[in-house]
Amino acid sequence: MDKFLDFFRLDERFPHMLCPGCGVGIAMATMVRAFIELGINQDKLCVVSGIGCSGRVAGYLDCDTFHTLHGRAIPSATGVKLARPDMHVVVFGGDGDIMAIGGNHFIHAARRNMDITVFVLNNRTYAMTGGQYSPTTPTHEQAATAPYGNCERSFDICFMARASGAMFVARSTTYHVVHLKKMMELALGKTGFSVVEIVSQCPTLYGRYQGLGDAVSMLKWIKERSIDVSKVEDPWHVPGKFVIGVLHDREEVAPYTELYQGVRNEARKQERC
Repeated sequence: MDKFLDFFRLDERFPHMLCPGCGVGIAMATMVRAFIELGINQDKLCVVSGIGCSGRVAGYLDCDTFHTLHGRAIPSATGVKLARPDMHVVVFGGDGDIMAIGGNHFIHAARRNMDITVFVLNNRTYAMTGGQYSPTTPTHEQAATAPYGNCERSFDICFMARASGAMFVARSTTYHVVHLKKMMELALGKTGFSVVEIVSQCPTLYGRYQGLGDAVSMLKWIKERSIDVSKVEDPWHVPGKFVIGVLHDREEVAPYTELYQGVRNEARKQERC
């Protein structure tokens, strides 16, 4: 418990600003436990976040943190990693921040294979700004900006990560906390661009608009709709279910930091000539 509490800034930031029943706190606490179990030094860790409920996570952690602009967590993390390749660099953000305004950065960081870990908390809504629909809000579901139903198709975060070139892609939920910690630990242990999608409850907005009830009811709803990847033939085509587990895992591409250092070394060699 002492190690756990040491990871937080127990000052005027607490009590936190999250709504009762929010899944962000569950995900944040699980991430901290993953850091501790892996023995990650707080002095060698930088957690980067953008804007939104999930974006507040960086402010609660007692390590190097970077609270950036909306959608700019990944390019900011890229800068940190290039400047300090010896550090663990983790991005923690929401579906709106990472997949909407930050979507292009997500794609190109995966393509470049930046050696960073990205945790995307997917509560299917822009929660902090009033419950507007996000890139992951399913078609026909309601939101503050879609009172008669959302007419757009939604992103599959994990599919997007794999298609863009990520080395490791997994999904878990705020109900399956032991499983979530395992997925986080696996992602943190990988070299290259790693992504874990965290399916989470937002009873205040998403749950209310869909009539899903309180946080407990939403956690039960998540549990009932989750299925382990080992029980399906094709994890990318299981309608109406959250397929959880490791969905993609490879290490056949060198990380960008390694390739970039090779270019720098070659440039220095040629300058000496």
